[in-house]
Amino acid sequence: MNFIAAAEAPMRNTGQIKIHDPETAFAGMMAAGQLAAGCLDMLVSEIHDGVVTGRLDDLARQYVFDHGALPACVFYRGYRHTTCISPNHVICHGIPGDKALKEGDIVNIDVTVILDGWHGDTSRMYGVGEVPRKAERLMDITYEALMRGIATIKPGATLGDLGHAIQSYAEAERVSVVREFCGHGVGRIFHDAPNILHFGKPGEGPELKPGMMFTVEPMLNIGAPGVKILADGWTAVTKDKSLSAQYEHSVGVTENGVQIFTKSPAGYDKPHAMKRT
Repeated sequence: MNFIAAAEAPMRNTGQIKIHDPETAFAGMMAAGQLAAGCLDMLVSEIHDGVVTGRLDDLARQYVFDHGALPACVFYRGYRHTTCISPNHVICHGIPGDKALKEGDIVNIDVTVILDGWHGDTSRMYGVGEVPRKAERLMDITYEALMRGIATIKPGATLGDLGHAIQSYAEAERVSVVREFCGHGVGRIFHDAPNILHFGKPGEGPELKPGMMFTVEPMLNIGAPGVKILADGWTAVTKDKSLSAQYEHSVGVTENGVQIFTKSPAGYDKPHAMKRT
């Protein structure tokens, strides 16, 4: 796969991996990432038994506008909402609406903002009240898998190293890795090269270079990894209706490691944030 200086690249996904100037790009991505993470922090106190997912989406949209940014997902490929809200066996791309969350649910909320042209993309899990132990465990494993993948990121490592770290840990914990969806390059373009697979073999795939920016967002299922897309064309669910979980950070490769742009300002990006309120 070819690399190209981001300043010389067209503003679209050409299949080339963009190398950004850390001094300017990383500052922009950090601002956008912190805004997106702050939006998810705001929702912590709003998630409770009976809350309607459309209400959460409305709150997120207003938060983004109030902070001088734009919701990246609105009108993206025809999507009409600020967030994706995916409870229980919904893997990703759940559409906010009239559905009410209930005690014991787990739910992923994914938000992307555009601030001064930069995309801050992040998601995390929330528990509604007291959730079953198996659901808590899935959230713990998914977050740990994310962080183990991120820990491999440094110049000279490969995307195969990252994917292997996630896959080997998840499968040792007897959960499955969804393969139909992946992370992606990010920056001034929402979805860019390269694809970030959450499985792989050490040493394989493109080598990581300083200035690369992308998301890491593993989706893990308690049951089988199979995916079904519902008739709305967006909502992805587990074929066996088993629970699914996902955590996502946007990151940049530095000269000696990795910078996470989307850490929670309030420390809520780790599992079981609701229990901290």
